[in-house]
Amino acid sequence: MLTKRIFIFALLVFFAGGTLMAQNFKYIGASKCKMCHLKPAKGEQYNVWLKGPHAGAMKTLANEESKKIAAEMGIADPTTDPACIKCHSTVGSVDAKLIASAKMAEGVSCESCHGAGSMYKGASIMKNRDLAMQKGLVDPTEELCKTCHNEESPTYKPFNYAEKAALIAHPDPSKK
Repeated sequence: MLTKRIFIFALLVFFAGGTLMAQNFKYIGASKCKMCHLKPAKGEQYNVWLKGPHAGAMKTLANEESKKIAAEMGIADPTTDPACIKCHSTVGSVDAKLIASAKMAEGVSCESCHGAGSMYKGASIMKNRDLAMQKGLVDPTEELCKTCHNEESPTYKPFNYAEKAALIAHPDPSKK
């Protein structure tokens, strides 16, 4: 009887620990990703992101066209409205308790597509893809992209995943 109770207790601790670990994935921001993903040998993924549309997503909310669309929808400031920032900033799309050092101004940063990086950011973890995935790394999918690129957006344009993914591709040549 005592052995059975110990076994059940151990199982509960194991499952609770796994749940708590999942909740510890924090958003660290593009500046932390930049440390490793800026190097030419790794494909300069940070610079590819920086030059692409996602890095400037918050800035688009501040342009005149966005302000006009927002006003027509009864939104006073699209740069602070939750309905707008949920797709224009990684920080605006997640629970504030999960933000470690990511910033709203980063726009749609690495972690919107690849998951909160606090637990997988280390080089020793990133060298082991399976371990990185266990620590929160995400492979982006069409469904993930369509959480924002959908008809809910007032500026929606038809979204072809294969074409759009190719436009923002940032492969790591060291993995070939």
